[in-house]
Amino acid sequence: MARRRIAITGIGLISPLGVGTKATWDAVQAGQSGIGPITTFDASEFTTRIAGEVDGFDPLDWGIKKRELRQMDRFIQFGLAASQMAMEEAGLVDDLPDPERFGCYVGAGMGGLGGIEATWSSVQEKGPRHGISPYFTPSVIINLAPGQISMRYRCQGPNMSMVSACSTGAHSVGEAARVIERGDADVMLAGGTESTITSLGIGGFCSSRALSQRNDEPTKASRPFTLSRDGFVLSEGAALMVLEGWDRAKARGANIIAELVGYAANSDAHHMTMPAPGGAGAQRCMKLALADAGLAPEAIGYINAHATSTIADAIETNAVREVFGAHAKKALAVSSTKSMHGHLLGAAGSLELALCALGVRDGVLPPTINLDDPDPECDLDYVPHEARRVGVEYAMSNSFGFGGTNAAVIVKKAD
Repeated sequence: MARRRIAITGIGLISPLGVGTKATWDAVQAGQSGIGPITTFDASEFTTRIAGEVDGFDPLDWGIKKRELRQMDRFIQFGLAASQMAMEEAGLVDDLPDPERFGCYVGAGMGGLGGIEATWSSVQEKGPRHGISPYFTPSVIINLAPGQISMRYRCQGPNMSMVSACSTGAHSVGEAARVIERGDADVMLAGGTESTITSLGIGGFCSSRALSQRNDEPTKASRPFTLSRDGFVLSEGAALMVLEGWDRAKARGANIIAELVGYAANSDAHHMTMPAPGGAGAQRCMKLALADAGLAPEAIGYINAHATSTIADAIETNAVREVFGAHAKKALAVSSTKSMHGHLLGAAGSLELALCALGVRDGVLPPTINLDDPDPECDLDYVPHEARRVGVEYAMSNSFGFGGTNAAVIVKKAD
């Protein structure tokens, strides 16, 4: 039986670069940074006082009623808004799919930290009998992101949350594609959402010395592949997409953004936070994704690297060299859009995959900004400083998370 093809027919993005897919994509093409001083809480005593906050987001603009706000943490609100964007672009809001053939895979890396912190403060002030809302649990648990989305759009098919740290968004999309491939659904909403710019979120990563401390130059803080990189920048947002059986999308005349043609997931089984030596797990994952797509390495024209602006950038570079051989130096473009939007944790993988899809559609390779002092160990074509208007047929997005969890997803220009 022929494998069912997967069309991407809608994308919804909320990021530090803008609220909306167009706003984010325009900023990426312009090489803008979305990083700035933290405003959501007093970070003056933290070693890191910068982050990628989403500015200008009002949940009331996205069909969320004021009385419903206490029922959902900010990450769930982001997810609902991004799902609306994706559904509108796919042309499905007024023509919902068969509910039993429509599913939702949306994950997060950490869930409702903001709600947890606020509730604990309330308990300290009012005591446990009066300080905890009856909505506390459903407002912060991760699977209420797809839960709320499914209730809005009557998704009665497979519904769950992937939780795989920084690979969450990519795993969510890849596994949703598998659902359609094996015939368990026709349409899936999939991706990641995250909002952890809180005292606990920032403090935890500060304690592990993972964050950049370039507080006086926030727009230059996220600088993958450079000698002066000193840690990642924590960000928030959401990236969801509508996946659809290619046959169904063509039959209804949908505008297909790109085709999802390959996906793989594996594990390093090596360390809590560090990649395996030489990027061995990443190498296997990329090879598996190529095999899944039935492609030779030379077919890939662009990779949106996981590169977070840490020492692991060199490890990923080595993994790419090993997998792609001479092609890595000859004709392969690699960039890290985290240089612009920072690290969205559970939403990073789906955001970066979405940018790959938009890139193959529009013939644009996103840049790596802040590449002022390249690390000699990072010696590939990183599309420095400015976007490149070059058409490629296939693009790959890499996502590697704490715990050694890896994902690689390949998209193709729609034919």
